[in-house]
Amino acid sequence: MELLVRYLDRSNSVSSATSHEAIKEEKLRDDLRYYFMSPCEKYRTRRHIPWKMGVQILKIIMITTQLVLFGLNNQLVVSYKEENTMALKNLFLKGYSGTDVDDYSMAVFTQRDVYDSLFYALDQYSQLGQLSVGPISYAEDEEGNLLPLIICKQYYKRGSLEPSDETFDIDAQLETGGNTFFYFYFFYCLYPKNSLVAFFRLVDIQLSFQLKGINLQTVRTRELPDCYSFFVTIAFDNQCHSGMVKIFLDIEAQSSACRDWKISGTAQKNTHYLLVFDAFVILVCLTSAVLCTRSIILAVRLLQRFSRFFLENYNRKVCEDDQNEFLNGWYVLVIVSDLLAIVGSVLKMEIQAKSLTTYDICSIFLGTSTLMVWVGVIRYLGYFQKYNVLILTMKAAFPKVLRFCCCAGMIYLGYTFCGWIVLGPYHEKFEGLSRVAECLFSLLNGDDMFTTFAQLKDKNTLVWLFSRAYLYSFISLFIYMVLSLFIALITDAYETIKSYQKNGFPLTDLQQFVREQKDFPVFEENCRTDVQLRHSVICCRQR
Repeated sequence: MELLVRYLDRSNSVSSATSHEAIKEEKLRDDLRYYFMSPCEKYRTRRHIPWKMGVQILKIIMITTQLVLFGLNNQLVVSYKEENTMALKNLFLKGYSGTDVDDYSMAVFTQRDVYDSLFYALDQYSQLGQLSVGPISYAEDEEGNLLPLIICKQYYKRGSLEPSDETFDIDAQLETGGNTFFYFYFFYCLYPKNSLVAFFRLVDIQLSFQLKGINLQTVRTRELPDCYSFFVTIAFDNQCHSGMVKIFLDIEAQSSACRDWKISGTAQKNTHYLLVFDAFVILVCLTSAVLCTRSIILAVRLLQRFSRFFLENYNRKVCEDDQNEFLNGWYVLVIVSDLLAIVGSVLKMEIQAKSLTTYDICSIFLGTSTLMVWVGVIRYLGYFQKYNVLILTMKAAFPKVLRFCCCAGMIYLGYTFCGWIVLGPYHEKFEGLSRVAECLFSLLNGDDMFTTFAQLKDKNTLVWLFSRAYLYSFISLFIYMVLSLFIALITDAYETIKSYQKNGFPLTDLQQFVREQKDFPVFEENCRTDVQLRHSVICCRQR
């Protein structure tokens, strides 16, 4: 009798343990199924409101609106700088045509023209207040004194030259001489024309000065204007000693908050509204980052549970692609975009408050965050079968395309270096490595082919023949072979995905485990579970 009682107790304990394990397994299966559901499925199953999706939609609207507002303001800044550059070139360069020649503004060819251009710039600078129609003036130091105009020239230390006798004697060491002028009417007596060295010794002359300006056009958009410092350099370049002196006018514009200002109207009030809007954008991005971080943490815990269960019951580890299903890259993308948007919004608020003027840095942060936000929309489109084909195709083809591009890139670099060293002296599109790469990329896409062939200078027959072989071989190799193979890789991935969607996807260990339960819920076709759609074809084919 005692033995019978012990047997029954042991049977009850074994049955209880078995039931507990079965409940634990079913709970894990339900959690896995729920994790891979789409937002609409989660709402239908547990009436769980998709807060994360709602926050993402709100964030897209707000960040895009913020970017548009900042972009319109940034356009005013860019146009102000460009128009000031054009105005200063017309003011200080004698005979400026309004269009730069290559990378320099203009060129002169006689000694008289060099002197005239130099003195013309100085004369215009001395009359700036009576000439310029814009709000621009001379720069002053903190004590209210005018900052000087500096003239600096570089020349060979010593030299003699007789081209007729084909003789020269040059000391290649460069010397620098300069003058600083606070009062312009002293210039002609302190710096006569004959003080310049002989032109065969002259390397360059530089005029440097600083101007101040205010961008008043932002008042029309009800924003506070910025104050600008223009660091102007006019260079007379004679390094080639070819008989042509190139003249460059470079301007470095730096914006800053004005020291003292007073403005009536609604500009300041409008700035406050924008600051409140930017603060709300930061709050939404923080909420989005917290929700996505929470989802990643829950996914890692769920992966640990599934891995432990799989190891205890099947005595093997979960395959790498099944593990990657838990590590959702979309969440990482959203978090990175949120961080960039927060930093960009903070910079934008500082710019609106006139504490900073880093427009370019702010543009990079806001532009990159907006790009990532809109790319993240693809995740929600992936819940629909027709759109999901494109996403799965890109996912399947990306590794092969990346390896293919690495191999093709080696050939591309070879053609780039070869074209630069051989055709650079004879063709303007091959003068620099970056220009060669851009020209070849245009040819690869079928752009500007005839012009590239026709512009080559045929002074050297050997180089002309080489250029034909070079261009024909590159176009034939990359358009007819490399580009065709590139398209074939993507087409093959697309056909594979279409075949799997028609005949069924191979199931991974994770999907088989989730589908073991007989009462697996069925949803509408346009709202299919992510387990059926998000899979790894490569892993299954290898297994």
